[in-house]
Amino acid sequence: MIFLYLRRWLNKVLRPINQMMISLNELSFGNFEVKMELSGNKELQSLMRNFNEVVDNLASLFYRLTNTAKELGTISKDFQLTTMEEALKQMDNIVESMKMNRELQKAEKMNAVGQLAASVAHEIRNPMTVVKGFLQIFHAKEHMSEEERTYIKLMIEEMNRAETIINDYLSLAKPDVEQSKKIDGADLANKVIDLMHSYAMLSKGIHFKKNIQQVYIEANNNELKQVLINILKNAIEAMKNGGTITINLYSTMNDGVFEIEDTGIGMTDEEVNRLGTAFYSLKEKGTGMGLMVCYQMVEQMKGRIEVQSEKGRGTIFKIYIPLSKKDSHS
Repeated sequence: MIFLYLRRWLNKVLRPINQMMISLNELSFGNFEVKMELSGNKELQSLMRNFNEVVDNLASLFYRLTNTAKELGTISKDFQLTTMEEALKQMDNIVESMKMNRELQKAEKMNAVGQLAASVAHEIRNPMTVVKGFLQIFHAKEHMSEEERTYIKLMIEEMNRAETIINDYLSLAKPDVEQSKKIDGADLANKVIDLMHSYAMLSKGIHFKKNIQQVYIEANNNELKQVLINILKNAIEAMKNGGTITINLYSTMNDGVFEIEDTGIGMTDEEVNRLGTAFYSLKEKGTGMGLMVCYQMVEQMKGRIEVQSEKGRGTIFKIYIPLSKKDSHS
């Protein structure tokens, strides 16, 4: 008699659990129509209600995931996702497809801006060449005073600087990979730090810290120097109230890494994701072209730029440049 009573009691207690196990098995085969009937005490009813909500959410997720996969073309129009394995596979495919689309859009945008920059640069450089030629003729005349000669010399130097900037913009449209060679990364880093130290002195309370290792890389010396100067200049300008800039240089298995960290205003994730985009700048009078050129130059050297930032705490730029083949560990 007691045994029969216990058996009935156990069946009553285990019935909802058995029902849930059956429902879970159905769910694993993609049957999202399963629903648990609310029965038993309040605790069991609450558990069943939560289970039904999870099933509804999964059904909605699979439906949206299926439609997204169909729109991207990763599955056929008549296919329906039913298992978690299929869903996870399609999520990976969707992420990869979106990543490829972003890279394609970025490449198309870079190409368009590069062609525009090249066209504008050529139009500017032609009259500049004429002006520079006449300045050189005037500079060579003997009857000029030293003061006039000094002024003309300054104008020629500024014309040369403008010409260098125009050539940098032309590099957006015409890669300059032929000039890549073995470079002493430590020597380059120290020279850039020395150069930018005087610029930092114009701001109050900016200090440099460095940890430079001996690293030999394969790169275009002038372009990499411009990239480092540009990023260091941005770091200095991001610290209006002073702070510390830390420059590290070290090597990984295949790359030399220039790491530039500031304690400036920092950026949000959205702002970081838009870096390197044409005409996007966080500066009041910035155009965004400087960083865009930097990204393009580093890509031409088969490297990459990674950025980590936190609003109000600072930013870290990591510039990865391939090691010189003789010094690579691969």
